[in-house]
Amino acid sequence: MKTNKLRMPVDILMTLVSIVLMGGAYLFPADIVHEILGVVLFVLWATHVILNHRWYGNLFRGRYNARRVIQTFINCGILICTIFLMISGIILSNHIFTFLGIESGLGFARVAHLLASHWYFLFMSLHIGLHVAMIAGKMNVPRKGLSSIIIRMIFILISLYGIYAFIIRGIWRYLILQQQFFFFDLERGYALFTLDYISIIILFATCIHYLNILIQKGRDK
Repeated sequence: MKTNKLRMPVDILMTLVSIVLMGGAYLFPADIVHEILGVVLFVLWATHVILNHRWYGNLFRGRYNARRVIQTFINCGILICTIFLMISGIILSNHIFTFLGIESGLGFARVAHLLASHWYFLFMSLHIGLHVAMIAGKMNVPRKGLSSIIIRMIFILISLYGIYAFIIRGIWRYLILQQQFFFFDLERGYALFTLDYISIIILFATCIHYLNILIQKGRDK
């Protein structure tokens, strides 16, 4: 029961820290802040795994339907990205992990960190989408009536803006390594950066949520 109460605060913190980290070192006067937040995210992720250890324990048990296949794929994607982020982050460290004396592999680490961070962001958004119904239930979001319709329309409109943000921020370029260096558009500012990345999360979360609904309806027929 206590672990259930911890899950949502941990997940919210992970999401917020992830958005901040997506801005690279451009958001901070010193890059050590980025490193500290990276360590914080790893600790939060490890806590998330511990809180959900039963899911990992049942990974090779039971039958796999379409939803479980998608969920496993997304969660394994997050795991792989986290490993690459941790390794590349340690190699690139200019402060916290310098005591390790790692001097080689910087080129690989930069590319791996850029690629893994954006795929992590994508998988994280999809992961949130798989739990929309649970989140809505805990927040007592109405499932029927006018309020429900208004909320759905708001999320659809945000998702449409998310498509624009996904393109204008060039996220797709990072995902396929068409751009190998992170670019922060200072003219759009920090507030708009946060809005853009939140809208992208909502975009992918909404897409996987409705895909999950379609799968569920297909199973019920």
